[in-house]
Order: sequence, then structure tokens, then C-alpha cells
Amino acid sequence: MFQFLNPIWFFGAAALLIPVLLHLWNIRSGKVLKVGSISLIDAASRKSSRSFKLLDIPLFILRCLLLLILALLLALPVWQKKMEVAKVKGWVIFPKETFTSTYQTFKPTIDSLTKAGYEFHYFNPGFAKSNLTKIFLNAKDSLKTPLSAPKNTQHNYWDLVKELNSKVSSTLPVYVFTPNQATYFQGSKPQVALNLHWQTYTPADSAVTYIQDAWFTPSGDVRVVQGASKPSGTTYTYSNLRAKDKANTTFNINTTEGKAQISLAGGKQEAVTVDTAVQSLIIYADNNTTDAFYLKAALQAVVQFNQRQTVVKTVSNPAQIPANTSWLFWLSDKPLSKAASKNCKNILTYQSGKPATVSSWMSNAGQFATALPDQEKVNLYKSIAANPIYISVWNDGFGNMLLGLQHSGTQRIYHYYSRFNPAWNNLVWSDAFPAWMLKLLNKPSGLDTSPYDKRVLTAQQYLPQNITQTHTAATTKPFENKSLTRYFWLTLIIVFAAERWLAHRTPKTLSA
Repeated sequence: MFQFLNPIWFFGAAALLIPVLLHLWNIRSGKVLKVGSISLIDAASRKSSRSFKLLDIPLFILRCLLLLILALLLALPVWQKKMEVAKVKGWVIFPKETFTSTYQTFKPTIDSLTKAGYEFHYFNPGFAKSNLTKIFLNAKDSLKTPLSAPKNTQHNYWDLVKELNSKVSSTLPVYVFTPNQATYFQGSKPQVALNLHWQTYTPADSAVTYIQDAWFTPSGDVRVVQGASKPSGTTYTYSNLRAKDKANTTFNINTTEGKAQISLAGGKQEAVTVDTAVQSLIIYADNNTTDAFYLKAALQAVVQFNQRQTVVKTVSNPAQIPANTSWLFWLSDKPLSKAASKNCKNILTYQSGKPATVSSWMSNAGQFATALPDQEKVNLYKSIAANPIYISVWNDGFGNMLLGLQHSGTQRIYHYYSRFNPAWNNLVWSDAFPAWMLKLLNKPSGLDTSPYDKRVLTAQQYLPQNITQTHTAATTKPFENKSLTRYFWLTLIIVFAAERWLAHRTPKTLSA
């Protein structure tokens, strides 16, 4: 079955109007006839006429065809082929970027499934089919790595499972083998109707130490945030060192192009540039002046601990928000002003909605937290229904999102579904309030720490919710998509060459 993966590009076919207009307005000038005398020719009234005709039909057709093929090419044509259920017993899938380690971990299970007739597919967008027997070229069963995935490629496994849910039948057995690290699972746990068997493992490099961030203190020292991540969790330590201290055995400090850089001695992590900028924390209070008072006190405590060059300021008018603001706290029930937030790197904004009275607690341990000690729980009294599309940062005791992270380009927007007010929760009275804000503010300035997140999840945490009703999108047979773009590219090149030849051909001269 012929289909297009990106049909919005069909609007590109409107470009066919261009060659039509060009050919219709390509009017030829009249011919001049030489006669001996015009004295015998009667005077006639002057008339003019204009004819809109297609003068070069083959060239016109080729140009229209050229634009049409280009629009179809951008629409990503594929041939959707249904597979025979009798020949396909199931799928075995695991990621290309972790191919070697995944196969070696589950080799007996994977080999037995493939021998039983299960097809191998990559656990990557599109789920490309491959043949494991062509990869095992060594008689000693050593694995030769297939075509390597792009560097720093990391897909969200839950997004892939949702895509898989729309591609295969709910009756087809699917065996998934992946790492179990939390960094591969983002957003909300999906609901699927799949015959899913998901097994995970903890990679060998399950512990890592790295530099998360570094900056200059007002006294000229370098404040370093060092992270240590392992399967049970991630911890951070703070330390100060002099920029010219060469005797330090833990860190290496160098200067490159006038910028101070710091790295772990003997570590493989790239050097982190020491931040010299002054951090600006701006609070827009609007009518919630009480909320702003509590928040400002917590931020000042963070500044004192961070020892970072920081300005904390409360404004009453959005026009007073300066450009290049590090953090904007929009404590208003009004929608976030686009003009005010345009040049802000990080934004925390109150979300509007109908508040609901709840009897629960809130935590900043993230959506994968299990058993928490009582001292890490804060009483929650009111909240607003959250949008599940964001990454959960703070949750209530039922697992509902209270603070969600949205990435918008290089900007991070935190949507808060409660308030910094004692009427909503006990956070502002808690000793943990400054610690929560410290964890929130001390995100890396230029370093993505996800490759260093080694926390692992249990099956209860990562397995999607399996619903009993049948797919609405899946059929009784699985199918695979075969890309047809190469054929469209070949056709486009042939048509373009023919168009160029017709456009530059030499017209024949007729002799009198």
C-alpha cells in the first residue's frame, strides 16, 4: 500500500502555479513584413490583441512535473507492506546504539527467539528490520557491531513504545531488550495494547563521577559542583578551589582562549568552562506579594550557599524585567508575557486553572521516586490539574505532576501547578524549601548531564500500562514501511535533466 509519512508537504504542489503563470505571460513579439509600398493599403483603425497561450507544451509539462515530484519527495513516500502472520512469529527488538552490550547480555534468549522464527528489528524510530545472521560473521560467536548509530543518539523509550503500539498487532509477541537507566524514560508512562515482553539490564558502566557546573565566586575562587551517579541515585558535592592552584590532585584548571576551564584529573569528560556571568533572579509578583516574599527569602539562602555572583530582584511591572535574565519567576495568575520572557533562559510560571483541595504531600525526588522518608515530604493542600506532556520534576503523593519542565529551544520553562503560599502547601515553612530551589537552580549552564545519569528503574516503574481493548490504529497483521525516496530522487534528476535540455535547446532556422 502506497502512503506518505509527511503529507503536509502536499501543500507544496501549489507551486505548480509558478510555471503556469510564466508560460501564460510569455508573449512573443509580432513579426515585421516588408512590402514595397503602403500607398494602396486602406487606413484601418488600430487594434491590439493579446493571446494567453501555452507556447511550449513539453517544457511546461516538465516544469510542472518537476515541482510535483519535489512535493511528493518531501512528503516521504513509503510502501507499506503487510507481513504474513503465519511466517512472523514475533519481533525481537533492541536499540542500535547499545547493540553490542544488549546482545551479549541476553544472547541465549535472543538466539532462541530468532531460531524460532522471530524477526529482529531495531528499537529506533521506524523499527528497521535487519538480519542477525548477517551480523554474526565470526565462528566464535563474537559480535561485529553493525552500522553505528549517530553519536550522542538517545531516544525516549516510552515514545518508541507508543510508536510501536501503532505499528504492530496487539496479538503479535514483541520482546524488547534495553538498558534500564532512567535517562531513557521521559514524560508520562504510555498506555498500550501490546503483547509486550520487556527485559532490561544495568550497563557495566553503572557508576560515574563528573563535573556538573563551575563558576567564579565573588572572592575569586572557583566553586565546583561535582556529581556522582550510580544505580541507586545521584549525589552532588560542592567545593572551592583557587583558580591558580596547580597542586590540586582532583581537578585540572587550564585557560583556553582567555576562558578558565576545569576538568577531573584522569577523567574522560570534556573540560567545563567556568562561568563568569552574574546570575540574575527576577521575581514578578503581580498581586501575589506574599508568595514573592517567601520565594525571595529562599533564593537569598541559595545565593549564600552557592557563593555565586547573583542579583535577586522583585519587580512589579513586566517592563522592568531585564534582558538576559537567568531566572524569571512569574508569580502571577495572568498568562506569561511573551515579551517579558523572550530573553529569559529559565522560567518558572504559575499555571492557571481551578484549584482542587487535596490531602497529600509533595516531593522533588522526581516521578521515579519510590519510598521516601517523611522528612522529604511536604504537606500539600491545593493543586491544579497538570498537563502530562511535560517532564515531571515535582510530584504529589499520588504521582501527579506539580512542577513540569518544558524545553523550548534553549529555553527551559517550568510549569508550577501549586503556589508558594501556606494556603496551598507547607513548602514555604519547610527547611527543605531552599534545598529544593538549590536543586532547581543548579542545572548545568552548558553541559547536558543525561549521559552521566546512571539511575536505574524497576519493571514497575518503566513498564507501560497495558490496556485490554484492541488498537484503533493497528490491524490484525503487522506491517513495515519501505522507503521509496531513492526512486523519487532518480525520477527528479531525470526530469530536471530533460527540463534543462529543452530550456537550452537551439531552435531550428527555416530557410526561405
